[in-house]
Amino acid sequence: MTDLPGSTQSAPAEPTVPAHRPPPPGPEPAPESAPGPPSASASVPPSAGTTPPKEADSATADSPTADSDSGRGAYLSNRFLARAALLTALLTAAGALLGLVRDQTIAHLYGAGPGTDAFLVAWTVPEVASTLLIEDAMALILVPAFSLALARRAAREPLPAGSPPDGASGRDPVHALLRTTLPTLLLALSAGAVLLMLAAPWVVALLAPGLPDTRLAVDCTRLTATCAFSFGIAGYCSAALRAHGSFVPPAMIYVAYNIGIIATMLILSDRLGVRAAAAGVAVGGCLMVLVQAPVVLRRLRERRATAERTASEPSGEQPGGAGRPLVALGLLAPVIVFALTRQSQVLIERFLAAPLPAGAISHLNYAQKVAQMPMVLSLMLCTVTFPVVARAMAAGDTDRARRRVERDLALAGVIVLVGAATVVACAPQIIEILFQRGAFDRADTAATAAVMRVYALGLLGHTLVGALVRCYFSAARPLWFPALAMLLGLALTTAGGALLVGTWGVLGIAAGNALGITVTAVLLLHGVARHSVPVRVRHMTGGLVKLSAAAAAATGAGWLCGALIPAPLPGAAVACLVVAAVFLVIARAVQAPEIDSLVRSVTGRFANVR
Repeated sequence: MTDLPGSTQSAPAEPTVPAHRPPPPGPEPAPESAPGPPSASASVPPSAGTTPPKEADSATADSPTADSDSGRGAYLSNRFLARAALLTALLTAAGALLGLVRDQTIAHLYGAGPGTDAFLVAWTVPEVASTLLIEDAMALILVPAFSLALARRAAREPLPAGSPPDGASGRDPVHALLRTTLPTLLLALSAGAVLLMLAAPWVVALLAPGLPDTRLAVDCTRLTATCAFSFGIAGYCSAALRAHGSFVPPAMIYVAYNIGIIATMLILSDRLGVRAAAAGVAVGGCLMVLVQAPVVLRRLRERRATAERTASEPSGEQPGGAGRPLVALGLLAPVIVFALTRQSQVLIERFLAAPLPAGAISHLNYAQKVAQMPMVLSLMLCTVTFPVVARAMAAGDTDRARRRVERDLALAGVIVLVGAATVVACAPQIIEILFQRGAFDRADTAATAAVMRVYALGLLGHTLVGALVRCYFSAARPLWFPALAMLLGLALTTAGGALLVGTWGVLGIAAGNALGITVTAVLLLHGVARHSVPVRVRHMTGGLVKLSAAAAAATGAGWLCGALIPAPLPGAAVACLVVAAVFLVIARAVQAPEIDSLVRSVTGRFANVR
């Protein structure tokens, strides 16, 4: 598919945005013509008043095209975004499949008993670290910061007052951002990892007070605490690369991570038991950094020549947000509170499940891992287009950002609702195929499948929260509304789970999760136009309702057809086909958004093949 990171420049490993050189001094560019009709394309002007270099004028498979109808710079083409999203989705799917293999290996080696529960308490550390340091907080802060730095570089803007002018690289905003953030981050991550290791007994007691084997959980927690450092570095590299238009290395990190865990378990399981899985987290975290570091270093070396030219030329027109710091300190608190609150849902679930019979935490974990796969895949497009929206907002092009966000929300809704319908329709077959072997018996399959069906009810909410929060923070402004909405959702999750766990057990905990995240999604959707990108809320709400109705009908049809076939694999296959077909027919009948464009795209590709 692609070369590994670190390959030579003549064979790029991923679609990348070409370096935009500033134009030579000359007459001002002609005023931009009136905009044409709205388009679904997403483009990101690096700045006002800049022109793309000649080598970026022609589209290739590895670089975006220039938007010829705009004089404001090179825009990311639909072709580039589609290719980047496809590669990201494929690698993410590979990482998710390896994650399933990882979970299958854990289930086969250790079953769903006290030892696995002890490890899963320690597994909370990488789950929280992944959200805080890779997926949410780090990306929401640094992708807009790097996007603004790239816009200032392209506009030949000098650094704000007080920045150290140590040669040419000192005048480059991207290098300045690295110097001001990376050393402090390294110190904070190191201190956090050491502190977590020392506080492991208290962390375990807080997360799972009813756990029978706390010593094993403490040992596993100390091993997984290393990810507080490695995940932070991996998240920093991912944010920098995505802002530069490199998406393949960040998408490879979970492939490397899961390979490290699986290999460590297979090698050390006989000697360390379930502690081998925790040691695999430490190994996998190091691999996440190693797959990105060569590409980051190469991109920085490629930009140095541009920085040197920029330092010797007068500054041009400054992009939106000129004069403000690249990383607003006021942005840190709301982003971190949002990310921690979102991940606290997992902590609440395990806290409520700890007093339940052995295996309850394991059933929740396996169900959640499988159920969230449609959500992960649906957010891949939003991950690729987040730098697009961030640069558009930095340039003040809110209309372009709105069109991009509306299309992303609709496409993400299609993907996650089809996936949720499939999960609900054939949950027992999926769990039996994936996990029912070794120490994982039929009773574990039935319990996990039931939990997974309840979790699936909140998948659309999880997807909308993940997509919309990128809109709120794309302009790098401190906003507390997402954190407050997430706090309310967490309160509902906690209250609902606590009320229902006594009657429904683990199903009540999953139901509380679905309730809390759905309310959060509704609040974020109805507040996005007022606080961030001017999305047409009524239009989007109506479209999502239509897609949900199609998914509900598809779920019933798939469930019925899958139940008629006793063998799990054929039953699941038939249910998947029925779900997709019924969803497509009903969605087209009710004129749900983006369905016709998807059909045209698929039929057009088949026509080209013929």
